[in-house]
Amino acid sequence: MTERVDTLHASRADVWYLKEIAFGSTETKRRLKIITQNFNGPCSFIAICNILILRGQIEVLPYERGTVSYEFLSQLVGEYLLMSCPDIDVSAALSIMPSTTKGLDLNPVFTGATSFRPAGEGGELKLFEQAGIELVHGWLVDPDSEEYRVLRHVRDYDTAVTLIADADHITRGRLLSGDVWGEGEAGSSSQAGSGPSGYAGPSSASDNYSEQDREKIEHALVAQAFLDSTKSQLTYHGLFQLASTLQPGALVALFRNSHLSVLHKRDGEDSSLYSLVTDHVFLQEPSVVWERLEDVDGVGSTFVDSEFVRSMPVGGDFAGQTAESALHALEMEGNPDVILARQLQAEEDARSHEIYRRRQQQQQNRQKEEEERKRKNEDSASRKSKKMKDKCIIM
Repeated sequence: MTERVDTLHASRADVWYLKEIAFGSTETKRRLKIITQNFNGPCSFIAICNILILRGQIEVLPYERGTVSYEFLSQLVGEYLLMSCPDIDVSAALSIMPSTTKGLDLNPVFTGATSFRPAGEGGELKLFEQAGIELVHGWLVDPDSEEYRVLRHVRDYDTAVTLIADADHITRGRLLSGDVWGEGEAGSSSQAGSGPSGYAGPSSASDNYSEQDREKIEHALVAQAFLDSTKSQLTYHGLFQLASTLQPGALVALFRNSHLSVLHKRDGEDSSLYSLVTDHVFLQEPSVVWERLEDVDGVGSTFVDSEFVRSMPVGGDFAGQTAESALHALEMEGNPDVILARQLQAEEDARSHEIYRRRQQQQQNRQKEEEERKRKNEDSASRKSKKMKDKCIIM
């Protein structure tokens, strides 16, 4: 079964299907083909290509073709960079491009919609800059909220995760279990809590912690509460910031739900934000082109067509549903492609969780080793001091 899944995935993931849509204002509207994403397709690379296609900066030819490969698209993008950006190092850009097919390790900053702290050397972010594509996110903390005081110092996601792991180690695993300040007091704390994370603050049980540790634990609780309440990686403050700061006609890459998609703000009176629908399951639904972003969880979002009119799918099965709910509906109908895609996504999620767990374990092991080393040094110093005192007494 595993061999069959791997073979089917390899044969279908190497090519991406094209979907015809119309894009542009009334005077400049044109027919074009966007790239759809199948299985765990490279959302980063596909988002870059689709933005360049929508801008008219690259074009898939001949127009009649129905699929494209990474090799075909990377050549198109490379030629575009060579012709339009003569000052950049094209060879360096081409060396970065393959990494976009494996997913980008992005680290959004909670106080800026265009702020990211790249992991490693950050070469992937350079590719967006070279292609003239703005990378944005809406995972923003409201400056008027109580947690802003803490999160503006925590700043980004990776730092928040590290802080939570450190605090959980300090509390010997009680932070993530919800019993930070001592067994039996968590319930009363949650009832009396008035802080930004819904806890009352340190009780008498916290006397076991140093002042520095108490502060770290309190900040970690705020960070954990923020992450738990924003699992879609989008806040209403972030949604408002994107809607108010993006220029009409903008095409940008949106980071949300650990996924990159094309975000568009229309020209004219309609200031709504629209995400390009690239799910392969909608390949044969010409009226499903954009998804209007109306809330942070996608519950109230609706699909629209190329004219930004509410979608009327051929079968009428998915009108008004989000991409997630439509995919779930197809899975319930027994669609083998979707079932396989979900299985592969679950495996990828499991690998990500395992990597995170290992990082936490390694960090805890290092801290334990450091504490053990300090304890041994202190014991050694204590014994040496005792010997000196004994000698003094004997003398």
